[in-house]
Amino acid sequence: MAAVDNHHRIWRDGKFVDWEDATIHVMSHVVHYGSSVFEGIRCYETPRGPAVFRLDAHMRRFADSCRIYRMPLNYSLEELSRAAVETVAENGLPHCYLRPVAIRTGEQMGVLPNDTPLEVFIIPWTWGTYLGADALKNGADVCVSSWRRPAPDTIPMLAKAGGNYLNGQLSKMQARVDNYVEGIMLDSFGLVSEGSGENTFLVRDGKLFTSTIGSGILNGITRDSVIRIAKDMGVEVVEQAIPREMLYIADELFFTGTAAEITPIRSVDRIPVGTGKPGALTLAIQREYMGIAGGTLEDRYGWLTPVPARQAASATRGPVRERVGDMSASPI
Repeated sequence: MAAVDNHHRIWRDGKFVDWEDATIHVMSHVVHYGSSVFEGIRCYETPRGPAVFRLDAHMRRFADSCRIYRMPLNYSLEELSRAAVETVAENGLPHCYLRPVAIRTGEQMGVLPNDTPLEVFIIPWTWGTYLGADALKNGADVCVSSWRRPAPDTIPMLAKAGGNYLNGQLSKMQARVDNYVEGIMLDSFGLVSEGSGENTFLVRDGKLFTSTIGSGILNGITRDSVIRIAKDMGVEVVEQAIPREMLYIADELFFTGTAAEITPIRSVDRIPVGTGKPGALTLAIQREYMGIAGGTLEDRYGWLTPVPARQAASATRGPVRERVGDMSASPI
């Protein structure tokens, strides 16, 4: 299978630049001190053309992350949303993964980010299944990691910050060395938190359980989508502290995330989850989520932002004259 060419044009502070020109200096603050925040957003190929999934929610979290880390973001949410849509259109992509990232650059040394410029990029990337096609269909084999999520008074986990993922890297690498697809981390109190880049859901006796946002998790957009879908299906959703052993007695388990989408979990620490196959509720939620995202089911929540044809796109920093969601006369 031929490798995907991901050398797309990148949005950089209001204009598009070629892939090879989207560079920073080695003395940039972000290189030495991890001062970046980012988002991961999927644009899906739908019967009516490409559409970005939950764009408004992602950009709001992006701005929240900047605010938490005192990064002066000079773009409104509408400007950022428009830039994301234009990035897809500029590259003529039927589907992609979008990576908005705000980074402190400059050419100086020192932890305190005084007078460091903040640059914003939106990078399009063609990306398939994150945990593998087999895991998406048959379920992933995971372990409980020996690495824990940070305590609440250490670093803010509600910010999607680049530095947070050093912790996730350690968990992920450990899992792969031990022949697992992914690791599930506990929080500083020994309760279930999340995967290296995914939230976790558990089914027991027909109820859907997930950890609270106080458990060292990222407040996931896909997590929120699943909660809303499940409640509309008549499923009771319980957000609570989850002890580790509940992972071993769950009827079903699954990961959620923009990259991972809805990925079933078939075993934890070699203990089969339920029957060892994706459960009925997991598959029902997966079908509903992917149907809405892919435009084959009604977008009853207004989660899809259509991408117009390239000739309608503009890379200007001028005022936004309309909501991005209104850029098509035929909304999906």
